[in-house]
Amino acid sequence: MKTFTVPNLLWYGNEPRRLEFPDRWDIDVLDCPGFKKPALDEAGIRKAFDSPVGSPTLAELAEGRSEVAVVFDDISRPTPVSALLAGVLEPLHEAGIPAENIRFIPALGMHGAMHNIDYRKKLGEETVRNYPIFNHNPYENCDYLGDSPSGIPVYINREFMSCDLRIGIGSITPHIHVGFGGGGKIVLPGICGHETIKAFHREVPARGFETIGLGKFDGNVMYKEIVDVARMSGLQFKVDALLNDRGEVTDVFTGDPVESHLAGVEAGKEHYGTPLKTGKDVVVVNSYGKYNEMGICMMMALTCVNFEAGTIVLLVDSPEGQVCHYLMRSFGKEYGGASYIKRGPVPETINGIVCSAYPDMTMCDWFASADSVTVTSDWEATLPLLEELYPDGASVAVIPDGTMQYFKEA
Repeated sequence: MKTFTVPNLLWYGNEPRRLEFPDRWDIDVLDCPGFKKPALDEAGIRKAFDSPVGSPTLAELAEGRSEVAVVFDDISRPTPVSALLAGVLEPLHEAGIPAENIRFIPALGMHGAMHNIDYRKKLGEETVRNYPIFNHNPYENCDYLGDSPSGIPVYINREFMSCDLRIGIGSITPHIHVGFGGGGKIVLPGICGHETIKAFHREVPARGFETIGLGKFDGNVMYKEIVDVARMSGLQFKVDALLNDRGEVTDVFTGDPVESHLAGVEAGKEHYGTPLKTGKDVVVVNSYGKYNEMGICMMMALTCVNFEAGTIVLLVDSPEGQVCHYLMRSFGKEYGGASYIKRGPVPETINGIVCSAYPDMTMCDWFASADSVTVTSDWEATLPLLEELYPDGASVAVIPDGTMQYFKEA
């Protein structure tokens, strides 16, 4: 048997999953360069804070400030925020700002609220004990700032707007809408009101559907909107990381929320860029960094598979299930959030398999009707199904993390 490992259970032990395939099968692992980069040590991370892009240092920005908001990406994102906090908190305290005047706000967008278990995973025990943390509520307590230059109403978290120093922490990974996340996305949709988020997902894409998609960044109409709204919000300093396949920080970009992000995206294009191979009999896509948004993996798989007669296997161990998304997920048999689309079955020519130790009946509503996929509990139960479908040979692609990779254009 041929044996491979893929990353698994990021926030729950971070132990890899082992996959075995028959020797007679042809296996391509579609990996990206950044996944094997070593983690930055503390000195490497601090160096990034000493040389911000397009901005004074955080120590300089903190002088004379009294109230600070630190917005961080939520548990649906893989950023180990705790690894980056020393570079943020030390200059704030050196400027004389007390802990009670530094509040943390998760950039939930229209995801469900976080709780203390999530906070401890993202921020660490000491931060949770010593600093106030306030969930973002997109339906209440958002200040109206006027309309963006393109005409969408801009509502921003009231607590964030009450502060005179506004900081964001997140990571840059490929994103299905804006090409690459990070940067001002921590504000839009991260801490915007529901009116703004709905307009962002409905009206803005209509200006240029062809410009949006995984890894499609240059000229992306949704990214332009993010820049405009982030500027309106007064976000002053952003910290963005690139990550490897252990969820560790390999590169850090700090400074101006737009300029530092652009530098990070240029690095991210190579870091996460994956060569595309098409026409595969079997495509196995692992969900790791954003395992609770596994629908992204189906998009990757459909690009690789032999669409006339192929099999897609999604590997997803998500103990808490797929993320609650008040805009896009189902909330009844026939309806959901304002941008919910009821999905039909997987195409008839495709065998769809979801391998999950934590299955539930609505987990596939991102991409397909539940009755059109086969659910297995582990790889040992999945492999016999594949061997029955392909008793002789098979061309197989394994994507180590379909939620943090994108296919580079040839």
